[in-house]
Amino acid sequence: MWDYTEKVKDHFLNPRNVGEIADADGVGEVGSLACGDALKLMFKLDEQEKIKDAKFQTFGCASAIASSSALTEIIKGMTLDEAARVTNRDIADFLGGLPQEKMHCSVMGREALEAAIANYRGIVPEKKLELEGEIVCTCFGVTDVEIKRVIKENDLKSVDDITNYTKAGGACGTCKEDLAKILAATIGEVKESAPLEKPKKKKLTNIQKMQMIQETIERDIRPSLRADGGDIELIDIDGNRVIVAFRGVCSACPSSEVTLKENVEKKLKEFVSDEIIVEEEA
Repeated sequence: MWDYTEKVKDHFLNPRNVGEIADADGVGEVGSLACGDALKLMFKLDEQEKIKDAKFQTFGCASAIASSSALTEIIKGMTLDEAARVTNRDIADFLGGLPQEKMHCSVMGREALEAAIANYRGIVPEKKLELEGEIVCTCFGVTDVEIKRVIKENDLKSVDDITNYTKAGGACGTCKEDLAKILAATIGEVKESAPLEKPKKKKLTNIQKMQMIQETIERDIRPSLRADGGDIELIDIDGNRVIVAFRGVCSACPSSEVTLKENVEKKLKEFVSDEIIVEEEA
């Protein structure tokens, strides 16, 4: 039996936003019943062109349902440009992780979102298909372009990883030799293109740092906490020390320390400064 997190179980047993939007602005459909997984994602925009509603219909396992449910919660309130930056890793992280063998469900969610955005923007499906490369896994219709992308985005290291994230090679297995070649070539490309030194972030003034911390909390941290009935309050900023307090269900959550470091601090380090240290109000 798969080792699912409590959040995965919750979104599987109590999926959010199931159904259809009759006058949807964007619709994306990926997968197929023949392959065992299929997902249809729809969204509706408000006057500011932010996603005010998102719904899904899916055929698949518990991870597919949970991933689809999580995705609709993540993108609500986002602009299309913000939604376009959502990765399959964001979906898995939102759920507290997925079994490695089920990561392809989060990839399917990301693909459906991209398809829905392309649909809204009027990108012609035939033209998009021309850019997707050659099919490597005929059992599941996975192309070399998609395989390379998933390898790079998720730092995959083995053919088994590729199967877990794309399903390629998971049926007859005849494409595994091709997958190994693509893996070796892609890892080589990543090594060649990797920068020799991580670019240094521009030194910030105190006012700039405070503004960026507040913006990051509002844009990248608070929405996911509120989606679960929680919230966060910025209490104080002392140099690189950021003091926060969790509210709602987050205030009594046994995983609050993990959320503090793996969500709040990690985001602030990414978008503001590597020197940020986040502490919870005593």
